[in-house]
Amino acid sequence: MTILYGITLALVAAAGLLTLLRLVRGPSALDRIMALDVLVTMVIAGTAVGMTLREDTTSLPVLLVLALLAFIGSVTAAHLIEKREGMR
Repeated sequence: MTILYGITLALVAAAGLLTLLRLVRGPSALDRIMALDVLVTMVIAGTAVGMTLREDTTSLPVLLVLALLAFIGSVTAAHLIEKREGMR
């Protein structure tokens, strides 16, 4: 079972590196915003896998706060992008 956790963490880390690449190279602000949202999701997923591996749930409130902040950030960014497009 530990091998499965290791593979999962490696895949999450690889996805995080690809997301960082999109965050740096993204041609538009919307691409960068979405990459940041995906990166926060990767952090949440990695923390959840680590919690499962250690069989410890003390980080659960941190995961909930991160998920809420990611949601609020995505909605706010989408709203601002929509307003900016309306001004053109």
